Amino acid sequence: MALYSEKVMDHFRNPRNVGAIEDADGIGEVGNAKCGDIMKIYLKIKDDIIEDVKFETFGCGSAIASSSMATELIKGKPVSQALSLTNKAVVAALDGLPAHKLHCSVLAEEAIKAALKDYYDKNGIEYDHRLFPDCASCGHCCEKS
Repeated sequence: MALYSEKVMDHFRNPRNVGAIEDADGIGEVGNAKCGDIMKIYLKIKDDIIEDVKFETFGCGSAIASSSMATELIKGKPVSQALSLTNKAVVAALDGLPAHKLHCSVLAEEAIKAALKDYYDKNGIEYDHRLFPDCASCGHCCEKS
């Protein structure tokens, strides 16, 4: 059995939505110091729909494939759907990742959520701070459950 699925290899070799959006409505950047992967997601949102999404990723093939697939999964979707995207959905859409590469799908989920949080913050939109990975350090009075 191959280490990587055909979908992982396709999204690594032919990544979708690569690049930056100059006038992005939301930008999220996350990284993993342990592995060195860094992901940056750019969102263009109109009428609560993600009209465009781009990414820049510095990392391994799994990180690039996870970024590419994640952008495909949210493009054209309502913000609420993008906010509910999980790393498990990214892994499933890629037909799996090796266990030691699952953190790449987590980074993709976190980068999207960071970009959405940035969008909410820039536009003064109220949101549940517990929905975002950095809630513990966001400075708001969220109660831990």
